[in-house]
Amino acid sequence: MKITNKFGMPKPFVDFAINDKYSKGKADISVTTLIDSPRIRIMKEQYDEDIEVDAVDMIWALFGTAVHSVLENSKQTNDSITEERLYSDIDGWVLSGAVDRQEIKNNQITIVDYKVTSVWSVIYGKPEWENQLNCYAYLVDDKNAFIQSNVTSLKICAILRDWNRRDSEKKENYPKAPIVFVDVPLWSYEDRLAYIKKRMALHQESQINFDVHQTYPLCSDTDTWKKNDTWAVKKKGQKRALRVLDSEEEALKYIEWHKETDKAYTQKTELEIEFRVGEHTRCGNYCSVADFCNQYKERVNDGQKN
Repeated sequence: MKITNKFGMPKPFVDFAINDKYSKGKADISVTTLIDSPRIRIMKEQYDEDIEVDAVDMIWALFGTAVHSVLENSKQTNDSITEERLYSDIDGWVLSGAVDRQEIKNNQITIVDYKVTSVWSVIYGKPEWENQLNCYAYLVDDKNAFIQSNVTSLKICAILRDWNRRDSEKKENYPKAPIVFVDVPLWSYEDRLAYIKKRMALHQESQINFDVHQTYPLCSDTDTWKKNDTWAVKKKGQKRALRVLDSEEEALKYIEWHKETDKAYTQKTELEIEFRVGEHTRCGNYCSVADFCNQYKERVNDGQKN
């Protein structure tokens, strides 16, 4: 991967980006990669020397590394374990995961994962958090299979990079402090294992197809963070929508309601419906292999935003 500095970031930040050597350890795949797109994983491996990432895009990763440095330097006790990397063999591939913190009380374990993130993520939640922490829970329970100790709860410790005190005082659902804990649902051991096996099979099959046929698997809408399709109701010839609705049926009903209630409705103010394809948010903004991805380029050529 090539690190650029197009925005003139200070040298210490650039040095961090260049020297950041994340490792999955002696494993075939990490938890964070397992829960992500097989296409992106394979393309990252194939285009590693050609991928360009600017140092400014890694600024929040620096904060995350600082948090983990604090964890690593914290005092180890009998009732906590920090920064432990765990391994498990799943159908021929070794899975690894670095668990930030395990808090132990009466043989019951709470997994805590630290994240530098946004207020939006805390308010609306992120499905990948649940997937990631349940994979960690599997690894911890797998390690402790022969002792009477098991995971009983999962938490995110969210450090909010865009927290605002005024909003916290005015908005009801806004986090009240810049650091908050978020409870994450814990699946049964069987459900955790079933999820991991399903994801592992998906990655393994994708790898075999690539090795044999040199074809990349496609990203799903979930992989590309696709927003929902919408139907915009607007006056003919105008770009601005009067209403944006979740289905064509709702849009048609709105037009009928508008005709019945708007006494000034005439042919000149006739309304029309515009179908808007949901944006694939990740592709053009947050994917390091977008420049090499024909799936993304074909959507752009078809006139989609992303």
